[in-house]
Amino acid sequence: MKKKLIITSAIAAIAVFWAFAARQNDTAETTTQPATHMSGRLISQDDFTRAAEETVNGVVSVKSFATPHSRQNYGNQGNYYNDPLLDFFFGIPSQPRQRRQQPEEPRQQQQIGLGSGVIISADGYIVTNNHVIADAERLEVTLNDNRNFPATIVGADPTTDLALIKIDAPDLHVIPMGDSEKLHVGEWVLAVGNPFGFTSTVTSGIVSAKARNISSSTGAPSSGGIESYIQTDAAVNQGNSGGALVNLDGELVGINTAIYSQTGAYAGCSFAIPTSIVQKVVSDIKSYGTVQRAYLGIRFYEVSPELVAEKKIEGTTSGIYVADIEERSAAREAGFLEGDVIVSIGGRPTRSTAQLQEVVAGLSPGDTVEVEFYRDGKKKTCNVTLRNNRGNLAITRPGDEANLGATLAAIDENTARSLEIRGGVSVNDIDSEGRFAKAGVRENFIILGVNGKRVTSPDEIKAIVKQLTSGAAQVQDRVLFLSGIYPSGKTAYYAIPLDD
Repeated sequence: MKKKLIITSAIAAIAVFWAFAARQNDTAETTTQPATHMSGRLISQDDFTRAAEETVNGVVSVKSFATPHSRQNYGNQGNYYNDPLLDFFFGIPSQPRQRRQQPEEPRQQQQIGLGSGVIISADGYIVTNNHVIADAERLEVTLNDNRNFPATIVGADPTTDLALIKIDAPDLHVIPMGDSEKLHVGEWVLAVGNPFGFTSTVTSGIVSAKARNISSSTGAPSSGGIESYIQTDAAVNQGNSGGALVNLDGELVGINTAIYSQTGAYAGCSFAIPTSIVQKVVSDIKSYGTVQRAYLGIRFYEVSPELVAEKKIEGTTSGIYVADIEERSAAREAGFLEGDVIVSIGGRPTRSTAQLQEVVAGLSPGDTVEVEFYRDGKKKTCNVTLRNNRGNLAITRPGDEANLGATLAAIDENTARSLEIRGGVSVNDIDSEGRFAKAGVRENFIILGVNGKRVTSPDEIKAIVKQLTSGAAQVQDRVLFLSGIYPSGKTAYYAIPLDD
């Protein structure tokens, strides 16, 4: 009996062993099974490696250089303002710098920034962030195969924080443009860039959210630009700015731009500009030198539960509440009224500020779109032909976007002699909606200097405006400081911001 019991116990032990081994084998097989993509496609490790191999050579390193004495200081102590929550990170963080006490000798150019860029065409066009190339006197691009090339700035758009630069180089690897509208929350994406100078770095994550407005979500100060980002948890850091966000097909779906962090390092939330905006900005810069920006012409609030109760909104609990309608605007021409709630434009939802910004940012003056909205609880639709910020359909050229709103003309010799000046630029035909009028400039004002530079012709002023609005200057730099006199001999000074 004892012998039989021992044999039975041995058999049981063997059975348990084989059961355990089979379970381990099943577990191993389960963990190596490919995950299912939400579109129905199976995802395997090969998808990540293939996407990385197809894109890493299309992302470049962008170094910016400037002479230290040419960079201006701002603030009470001459220091830069660093927001601890939102890092629109330069590759090399700006450090507090004190105002100079003594004149300094001119210095050699030094590297002031390091970021990334994405090759979008075989003829050398590269898209990056505006803040990567801002303040740069010289740009240097390094490819993944270690070839170096000087780069020129084709144009920049501070409103979207995008810039287009170009190099003259053969055998470039182009990352094809994808459609960010087809991205789904939860979809895998890769971030490719040069964090901290570590070239050709690839990280992975998922799309955490779409049409994300950082300022409204976090309470951080608004950047004043268009904020409609793809949020991901792919790790990005300083130096990733301007790099690629790609899907698993190796297509560009966004340009990595910002992180949300209390330390300045990656903390789980990164943000990319969607290609629905990138394509529009790049196309306009190549065609016109500046972005042809469409305006609906409304002042609005994002609908909230509090606003629904206050305004007694019916029919919808989300959307864009029309608070006011501007003169000479597309919205006024289409017949919008205060209290209307816009919920879609061109078939795309506009339930939030970020969605509205993204939709309108992809359109141009002259585009006619169907707008769906609620009025008195009833859903309505109408067609709207969008306009530019001047209320017309004219093409905007570099420098024109400042909308100074006046005619500039060089004064004649008799006027210069009578006022005992060497020349200047007279301001006439002032538009009541232009920047000159809003700053208080009156007819016949004679401009003698702009930003400390003596001017005697309209072309000199236009050149200064073009430089300030081309993206080479930081936001706080984009101001015209005018000095001059009126025919009566009275001197006057004006500050004219060039940002909307």
